[in-house]
Amino acid sequence: MSQSDQNKKLLLLDGNSLAFRAFFALHNSLDKFTNQEGLHTNALYTFSNMLDNLLASEQPTNVLVAFDAGKTTFRTKMFDEYKGTRSKTPAELSEQMPYFNTLLDAYGITHYQLADYEADDIIGTLAKEAVGKMPVVVVTGDRDLTQLTSDNTTVKVNRKGVNDVEAYTPAYLQEKLGLTPTQIIDMKGLMGDTSDNYPGVTKVGEKTALKLLAEYGSVENLYEHVDEMKKSKLKENLINDKENAFLSKKLATINVEAPLTISLADTERQPVDEAALVQFYQQMNFKSKLAKMPQNDENGAAMPKMTELPFVELTEANLERALADKKQRSFVIDILGDNYHVEMPIGFAFGTDEQWYYSTDLGLLEAPVLKNWLQDSKQPKDVFDSKKTMVLMERLGTPINAMTFDLLLASYLLDTNDNSNDLGILAQQYDYFDVQTDLEVYGKGAKRAVPTEQAVLGEHLARKAKAIYDLRPELLKQLQDNDQDQLYDEIEAPLAIVLGQMELAGITVDSQRLQQMQTDFGKTLSEIEALIYEDAGHEFNINSPKQLGTVLFEELKLPVIKKNKTGYSTSVEVLEQLQSAHPIVQRILTYRQISKLQSTYIKGLLKVIHPDHKVHTRYLQTLTQTGRLSSVDPNLQNIPIRLPEGRKIRQAFVPSHPDWEIFSSDYSQVELRVLAHVSGDKNMQAAFKSGYDIHAHTAMSIFGLNDPSEVTPDMRRQAKATNFGIVYGISDYGLSKNIGISRKQAAAFIAAYFEQYPDVKTYIDDIVALAKEQGYVETIMHRRRYLPDIKSKNFNLRSFAERTAMNTPIQGSAADIIKVAMINMQKRLQAENLQAKMLLQVHDELIFEAPASEIPILEKLVPSVMDSAVSLDVPLVVESAHGKTWYDAK
Repeated sequence: MSQSDQNKKLLLLDGNSLAFRAFFALHNSLDKFTNQEGLHTNALYTFSNMLDNLLASEQPTNVLVAFDAGKTTFRTKMFDEYKGTRSKTPAELSEQMPYFNTLLDAYGITHYQLADYEADDIIGTLAKEAVGKMPVVVVTGDRDLTQLTSDNTTVKVNRKGVNDVEAYTPAYLQEKLGLTPTQIIDMKGLMGDTSDNYPGVTKVGEKTALKLLAEYGSVENLYEHVDEMKKSKLKENLINDKENAFLSKKLATINVEAPLTISLADTERQPVDEAALVQFYQQMNFKSKLAKMPQNDENGAAMPKMTELPFVELTEANLERALADKKQRSFVIDILGDNYHVEMPIGFAFGTDEQWYYSTDLGLLEAPVLKNWLQDSKQPKDVFDSKKTMVLMERLGTPINAMTFDLLLASYLLDTNDNSNDLGILAQQYDYFDVQTDLEVYGKGAKRAVPTEQAVLGEHLARKAKAIYDLRPELLKQLQDNDQDQLYDEIEAPLAIVLGQMELAGITVDSQRLQQMQTDFGKTLSEIEALIYEDAGHEFNINSPKQLGTVLFEELKLPVIKKNKTGYSTSVEVLEQLQSAHPIVQRILTYRQISKLQSTYIKGLLKVIHPDHKVHTRYLQTLTQTGRLSSVDPNLQNIPIRLPEGRKIRQAFVPSHPDWEIFSSDYSQVELRVLAHVSGDKNMQAAFKSGYDIHAHTAMSIFGLNDPSEVTPDMRRQAKATNFGIVYGISDYGLSKNIGISRKQAAAFIAAYFEQYPDVKTYIDDIVALAKEQGYVETIMHRRRYLPDIKSKNFNLRSFAERTAMNTPIQGSAADIIKVAMINMQKRLQAENLQAKMLLQVHDELIFEAPASEIPILEKLVPSVMDSAVSLDVPLVVESAHGKTWYDAK
């Protein structure tokens, strides 16, 4: 290689292959990637990202993207059926293909296609020309191109999406497959290619082809010695399909001497045409990419990517001036991770449009002028995540009041599909690009860290504060336009404070009780293990699906229900179907359940107990699309209660004082009561108003009974599954699986259900039709859930969206109700001057701790507050209990 060429590198991209990869990488977000004219843009967007990554990582001096010229090539003339079975290119991708050239032209990158030849041949010919002149990197989604690997050429094949690649060199090819690059062609000759639709030899797959090549080296040498092979079906197939083997090898061979009308010199990378690229991004509506481009002012002069920001470091000297007026300001306090109950803040910022201040000195928060402003309930503050802000400030001993706008909550209400806890990502959804993402500034995973330059951190914090300040008017207007301002003002914003208070209170955990359970569970597991070994006749690894499959299906000869890639399936679903076949099956199920309780819940809880002997869970207020709360660190909503052993874990949750008790109140069948209300079904409403057992009432209908006393527990169980299944849009197949009846019986159950409650059927049909008309559904409090797939041509996506349309107003309204109850409950506890504290929310249940003397007051107060949270056409019913532990309060 000449001295002048030693810094050169040629990057060759397989355009069609990568375009397909790019399209399917964002296929699930197809409807979100369209421009003003309705053109789909997902493939162009992903390809553009991939191009940016490749140019940055490879630093090529020469680049070419090769495309196929059409379906007819010299290979189709050799074999009519070549690529004949390929599915038609999706129309949503076809419409994007012409614009790839526009994008590449703006990047200053050569693109090329040649009649009668494929992109592979263009790449192969240029790679050969580059030998001795510059190293070559080929990027493709097609492993066939690995035949081009050499000391001069590396072939990078996409594994997942477009950025996860596997780099093939001759050494790696030898290590992975035991082949030389030219033997890739021989392998394809023997096994054929279903994607390109050429035949190969019957019954020869990759494994057999590799074995043959290890012995014979090439197709030609194999056939020279085929007669010497022992008689076998393989030998017979090889002889019969000799013609196919040689044809397939020829079809698989990349032509490295294609008659190109371009040369290496034409692949030299040109400067990016920034004006053309900006125009392309504008046309495609790529706003996040536009934000990173240098813009031009009226005179054509370059402008910075982000607007200038007046920000300074906060000091004792400028503190008075920073808070001199009474203007509304935004305030940000940041941590690196997620758990604000254990992490210390890394800095804070605040300000108005005129000036922004930041500091990494948390001691300044104790300064009287700043402390007074933070605590002043008449000084409104805009924040991002008011609950997190509140908890952090309480931990620092500087409470904050009057957080009148929460960007995170407002954005969540406007679209539950696009919630993010990264302010930079969230801001981009509103075409705001004056703030970077936390990912860009702090990094991720093990590399996540505070920027070494304090000014970099300071500017990021200040820009976050400004983003909140700037976005407030627009988001408040959108909430008003959606009739969601009341939902924000009266439910989500006050609830964030209530949740913060509950999180700070925490719940006491008896670690000694947990440790005793750990010991007890260990003994139980040993006992079950011994019984399983006795049943099997020998010891084996119960946690190994392979060993367990051998015991169950080969040694004990149980019927095989399902197989997977690694052998017999031993999933819970399979084992539940085999419970009556052998005692070992139930023991294995019990072993697994107790094992999970031991590892996930007992050990998991012991790890997260704080020095105050409590766990302080975090409630995720903006995670679910229905509005329900989630709990993490630890998840206290997920402690199993169906198993007696699982319920016992609640014995470790105790009051924080010896003479106190745990008090629990739970809504009864709240989702079905919401269904009765929103559907207006008179029969269902009458049942609830009369205080009937709704599941027994439904059972009488579907089993044709006249007297409630005739309803057996099993009938009630099946009716209960039908009641709740209907809410979730269950099918006859789904119901039959759930309750162990035939599909025909399940269909009869559903028909009888709708005959009993005809307005529920009308509601379901109407809500799906409304979702298709307006693109979203709402709860009784106007909580919205957008359903982009409701009109999808894909049956599975559309069906899921339809089921979501049915159940979201029910689930979401139930979530609204308990949220209102929590807000009202906290107010009443304070108004009545009670010592009782609300500690947890678990689905439809509220858990408190209180002095024993206050329990009689709570027995009246809590149900009265909860059942009056909202006014429905049917009564809300609340059931309460109390005891020395959470387990006893049930």
